[in-house]
Amino acid sequence: FIKRYPNYQRRYSLHRKMPVQCSAKCGKRAQLKRPKTGDALCKDCFYFAFETEIHYTIVKAKLFNRGDYVAIGASGGKDSTVLAYIMKTLNNRYDYGLKLVLLSIDEGITGYRDDSLETVKRNRDQYEIPLKILSYEDLYGWTMDKIVAQVGLKNNCTFCGVFRRQALDRGAMQLGVNKIVTGHNADDIAETVIMNILRGDIARLQRCTAITTGSDSEGVISRCKPFKYTYEKEIVMYAYFKQLDYFSTECIYSPNAYRGYARSYIKEVEKIRPSAIIDIIHSGENLSITDKVKSRLPTQGTCKECGYISSQDVCKACVMLAGLNKGLPQLGIGKSSKHKKPFQQLLQEK
Repeated sequence: FIKRYPNYQRRYSLHRKMPVQCSAKCGKRAQLKRPKTGDALCKDCFYFAFETEIHYTIVKAKLFNRGDYVAIGASGGKDSTVLAYIMKTLNNRYDYGLKLVLLSIDEGITGYRDDSLETVKRNRDQYEIPLKILSYEDLYGWTMDKIVAQVGLKNNCTFCGVFRRQALDRGAMQLGVNKIVTGHNADDIAETVIMNILRGDIARLQRCTAITTGSDSEGVISRCKPFKYTYEKEIVMYAYFKQLDYFSTECIYSPNAYRGYARSYIKEVEKIRPSAIIDIIHSGENLSITDKVKSRLPTQGTCKECGYISSQDVCKACVMLAGLNKGLPQLGIGKSSKHKKPFQQLLQEK
């Protein structure tokens, strides 16, 4: 065939290398393909689409009111770095009238968190947003390095997740903010839906897709997720093309995390069905629970030990902390009913 048509291969190669025009019809050459929509876009049109979609999410969900004091959960990773940049950009562009502050939690992971906090400090200077850092050591008297030495690598992420959520609330209360924004993206939320289905955790499944959790009426600082419908791949692309300064090393204690298996599953499904991530989120949003089931779900109150929000008499953080301090690190692992009796015995020993 090539002998008969000697110019075919050369012409075919030229055809394949022809530049693709931006699908937004701006006249520029496309430089990337959006994972979310499949559109071929130039960098400027991608920036505009990415930022406008997040602005639309914020406005539609009414996440903020003028004058809100907002803490941005900052870890130095791609999600929180892009979140800080986007919040600063949109606040200026659309005049939200927000007061912003970066809030970081130092879990005490040598060789990981100490390095990422240096990135957060650079972000503070780059975006001119003040920074507050709280540590597990100061709040609980433990670091994750010490906790892992006690519990091993199997359930360490459970401790970190519980302590980190409460640490963010404590930091927000110290700062006096009335909103917390986190960098949870569409992939994260889809993973959480799958995890809660596998656990059979109806209570968390009901609220894990909510874009805002907590409210002033409940006595809890609201947490918002502006990236709820934003793909992780697009956050990485945005950070890369904008040349944002972020920390990309994975936590040294997370390879065995339960979430990792849910993530792997979703990535495989996404190869077959690119819309799988958004489809899973919409499934969670449309979940309907009967009144009979709702009546059995725990109601949120406050922990009688520390005073923070909890669906149990004593919050999981206090149970875990008591277990660590008494040399019983597995006390808070698993369902609350399993550790209720041992914890009461610990309280009586005080």
